[in-house]
Amino acid sequence: MVFGSCNSSLRQICSTPTLPGSAGVYVDIACYLLLLNSLLILSVYVLHKRNSPWARAYIQSMPLELYPSDDLTSSEGQAWKIVTAFLNTLTPKFYVALTGTSSLISGLILIFEWWYFRKYGTSFIEQVSVSHLRPLLGAVDNNSPSVHFTASNGEAESNRQNVSECKVWRNPLNLFRGAEYSRYTWVTGREPLTYYDMNLSAQDHQTFFTCDTDHVRPADAVMQKAWRERNAQARMKAAYQALELNNECATAYVLLAEEETTTILEAEKLFKQALKAGEVCYRRSQQLQHHSPQQEAQHRRDTNVLVYIKRRLAMCARKLGRIREAVKLMRDLMKEFPLLSMLNIHENLLEALLELQAYADVQVVLAKYDDISLPKSATICYTAALLKARAVSDKFSPEAASRRGLSTAEMNAVEAIHRAVEFNPHVPKYLLEMKSLILPPEHILKRGDSESIAYAFFHLQHWKRVEGALNLLHCTWEGTFHEVSVYPKKELPFFILFTAGLCSFTAMLALLTHQFPELMGVFAKAFFSTLFAPFNFVMEKIESVLPTSFWHLLTRI
Repeated sequence: MVFGSCNSSLRQICSTPTLPGSAGVYVDIACYLLLLNSLLILSVYVLHKRNSPWARAYIQSMPLELYPSDDLTSSEGQAWKIVTAFLNTLTPKFYVALTGTSSLISGLILIFEWWYFRKYGTSFIEQVSVSHLRPLLGAVDNNSPSVHFTASNGEAESNRQNVSECKVWRNPLNLFRGAEYSRYTWVTGREPLTYYDMNLSAQDHQTFFTCDTDHVRPADAVMQKAWRERNAQARMKAAYQALELNNECATAYVLLAEEETTTILEAEKLFKQALKAGEVCYRRSQQLQHHSPQQEAQHRRDTNVLVYIKRRLAMCARKLGRIREAVKLMRDLMKEFPLLSMLNIHENLLEALLELQAYADVQVVLAKYDDISLPKSATICYTAALLKARAVSDKFSPEAASRRGLSTAEMNAVEAIHRAVEFNPHVPKYLLEMKSLILPPEHILKRGDSESIAYAFFHLQHWKRVEGALNLLHCTWEGTFHEVSVYPKKELPFFILFTAGLCSFTAMLALLTHQFPELMGVFAKAFFSTLFAPFNFVMEKIESVLPTSFWHLLTRI
C-alpha cells in the first residue's frame, strides 16, 4: 500500500507522449483514482477510530461482499465481524507509519530522478517506459532515424512525401573518419563522434550498401557482416578479407577509404579504385534489373554505392583545392541521378560555388531547390540570406538606416535573415563566433544545434568573405531574435514535480495525523461530507423510488 511510489510510476508512464492515446488516458485516470482512494482509506481509518458513521458507510460500500447483515451468524455477518475486529486493533501509529513510509519512498524516488536528470538530461522512468513498455503496448515509431535513398522511379514520389517528416538527416558535408575525425582522436585522445551518431551511420551503411542477395556472393556476405561490426579494426579486417575473395568489391574499398586512410589523397586513391569496381557492378546489374525483384534490389544497391563513391570523390577534390573539378563532378552526378534530391547533393554544390564566389550560379541552384514543396535546410535558408545581404551589406549602417529607414534591397535582406533565423535560430551565435565551433557530426537534427554547427563549420568563411554581411546579421538578429535564439533550457520532467508534490503532501499528512488525530478526523469528516453530499442526495432520491429488496439483490450479484 505504498501508494506514493506506485502512483508516481503510473503517472510517469501515462505522461509519456509515445504511449497509445487511449492507454495513456486510462492509466492517467487510474493513478489519480489510486491516490484518491489511498487518501480516502486513510481518512476512513482515522474516522473509524472515532466510531464515525461516515467510516462505516464507506466500508459498507466496499465491493468485497462485506456488507453487514442483520443476521451476524451468516457468512456476511461473520466477514463483517472479522473486518471490524481487525480495524479495531489498528492504532493511529500504524496510519502515521503508512503515510510516512509512502512519503519516504516518494522522496527517495525524487532524489534518484533528480540525480539522473541532472546527469543524463532525461527522466529514468520515462526512458524505461519508452524502451520497454512501448513495444509491449504495440506502439509504432513513425519517425525514421535517417533518410534512406533509392534510385527507383516508383519509390521516389513516396520518399519525397515522407522525407519532410524526417527529423534526423545524414550530414551532406560529413568529414572522413580516417583522414579527418581521427586527427582529433590523435591529438586529444577523445572520440569525436557519439555512439548514437556512429550507430545511425552503421544503419545507413547496412541500408545503402547491402541487399537480400549478398549471401550469394562471398565478398558481399563478408561486407554485410563488416558493416555490423562496432570495432573499426574488425571492420577493416573484414574489408581486406572481402578483397581477397573479390578484388572488385567496391564496398570494401569504400570502407577502407573512409576509415583506414590518414590523408585525403589516400582516400581519393581508394575511392577511384572503388569507382572502377562500382561502375562494372552497376552496368552489369542495370542490364538484369528487370529479370526479377532480387535483381532489381541488387541494382538499387549498386546505384547507391556508385552515387556515394562519386559524391565522396567530389568532396575529395573540393578538400584538395580542385574546386572546379568538384563542381563538375557534382553537377554531372545531379544530372545523371535527378531523382535523388533527398541526398542533398545540391548543398555540397552550393558550398563549392560559394568558395568560387560564383554567386550567380549559387542563385540558380537556390532558385531550383529553394521550393516550398522541398524540405528546407539551414544551408538553403542562410545561403539565400547571404546573397541578399551581399547586395547591401558593404554600405549598411544601423544609424543611417534608423534615420532614413530601410531601402527595398535592405528590407529584402532583413526579411531573408528573418526567414533563416526563424528556421534555425542557433546558427547566428556560431556565425558571430559567440559560441565555439566543434567538429560537425555525421548526422544532424533539422532546425537543431547540430545542424547549425555543421553549417557554420563550412560556411563561416563565406560570410566573412562578404564585407558587412556578419554586421547586418548581428544587427538583425540582436534587435529581433535575440531571445528566440537562446538555446532552450531543459524543463524538469513532470515525474519529478509530481513526486516532489506527493512526497511533501504525504509527509505533511503523516505529521498532522500524528500531532492532531482528533482535528484531522474533524477535517476528514467535513471534507467527505461535502464530497459525498451530491452523491447521497442522488442515492436518497433513487431509494425513494426503488424498493429496498432491489439493493439487497444487487449486492448479492
